[in-house]
Amino acid sequence: MTAQVHVIDHPLVQHKLTLMRKKETSTTSFRRLVNELSTLMAYEVTRDMPMHEVTIQTPMETMQSKLIDGKKVVFVPILRAGMGILDGMLGVIPGARVGHIGLYRDPKTLVAVEYYFKMPTGMPDRDAIVLDPMLATGNSAVAAVERLKESRPRSIKFVCLVSCPEGIKHFHSVHPDVPIYTATIDRELNDHGYILPGLGDAGDRIFGTK
Repeated sequence: MTAQVHVIDHPLVQHKLTLMRKKETSTTSFRRLVNELSTLMAYEVTRDMPMHEVTIQTPMETMQSKLIDGKKVVFVPILRAGMGILDGMLGVIPGARVGHIGLYRDPKTLVAVEYYFKMPTGMPDRDAIVLDPMLATGNSAVAAVERLKESRPRSIKFVCLVSCPEGIKHFHSVHPDVPIYTATIDRELNDHGYILPGLGDAGDRIFGTK
């Protein structure tokens, strides 16, 4: 894969992903694992986050030390499944703003249809991190980032738990400038646009719906 695809293969990430994949994992456990996995992934996703120096007083002396500006980060979950990743990310950067993109996949055409869009003000000064558990056909991710680019954020990253070659190829054919962060690249899509071996419908498993 290209340098624009970052597979986060930390042992804890892979361990939790395996537990999530299991068919018998309950809604409660699945939701908890998504939260934990998102927190772990947040460390890698924000590895190159800009920092600035501030003057602080330790118990011993005054020094220059570094801080991130969390208020410049915007997490953008794609509704509804992306909300499952949000809390884990906010646990690491609680000062981040949150935007929302509402999309649903037309079951016949698999095309993404937008129904909601809301971003914080001042997006040209902010770094946007788009959240969606699955990068399957890539249609929703492509549509979300296309819409997000209209607000001209300073930078955009796309974060998913599970991806596949077809989705990555489609996404980067339209948005080659946006890096993908994922815990795994699975084998393929099936005829219904689901990832194999995958973990089923992430939204249904997070929210306990069918």
